[in-house]
Amino acid sequence: MIELIDRHLMASYPRDSLNGISRFLTEFWYFGIKQARACLFVGLFFAAVFLMPRTGLLGLPRYDVLLVAALLIQFGMLAYKLETLDELKTVCLFHAVGFILEVFKTSAGIKSWAYTDFGYTKLFGVPLFSGFMYAAIGSYIIQSWRLLDLRIRHHPPYWMAGLAAFAIYINFFTHHYIGDYRWYLAACVLGLYARTTVVFRPLDRDRKMPLLLAFVLIGFFIWLAENISTFFGIWKYPNQMGAWSTVHIGKWSSWSLLVIMSFTMVANLKHIKEKIHVPE
Repeated sequence: MIELIDRHLMASYPRDSLNGISRFLTEFWYFGIKQARACLFVGLFFAAVFLMPRTGLLGLPRYDVLLVAALLIQFGMLAYKLETLDELKTVCLFHAVGFILEVFKTSAGIKSWAYTDFGYTKLFGVPLFSGFMYAAIGSYIIQSWRLLDLRIRHHPPYWMAGLAAFAIYINFFTHHYIGDYRWYLAACVLGLYARTTVVFRPLDRDRKMPLLLAFVLIGFFIWLAENISTFFGIWKYPNQMGAWSTVHIGKWSSWSLLVIMSFTMVANLKHIKEKIHVPE
């Protein structure tokens, strides 16, 4: 799809003739198209989440229908070559990491949130579809990396970035017992990525932005999506059991940290693949 739009666009607006406001608007439009394409799984999956009746479909509880929908979307993308097998493996890793966190957060004694509806495909009280909400973040990062030809300048040592990401993940569990150290971790991340820039190509020229800004922006949009999800009752926080209220703004920081962890997973996997790749 991107290639077809590219050919049509260049037939109408030769790249050499683009300058000033026309270049800005063209690149901004093309950036939006690529972002929409990168959000394909996210968009289709959350469309299913928001449009699914509370009572389910065809006699099947909505949690189970959402699992079927997520699987169909995922394998449809693979079948139509919108996603590679390696990318699918990475998405499955995100699903597993997210599901483990969900099980812990909804467990007895923690109850950070709850899935209150019935479902046949609930395991340890958590519907299996929930892991795809984390997989959606991974899918977006992977697709953006490829479609926008992402390159990272001044990336910190991979082992340090990996250690920080691991500490962020562990803090989601341990803060219930030994205190929340997210702001200390955020300070470490700020130091690690202070000089890091993400270079991307909306059209034919490289553009760049601070990677930390990208983390914060993505975290904000996930926080908005979480507000919509809780409004439709997909899951509920304790303060939303009686009546819906806005998700606490502090969750924005949690999601931004989760984005950092997700990005690090993708970056490290790509780095490992480059190191072990043997040219044919």
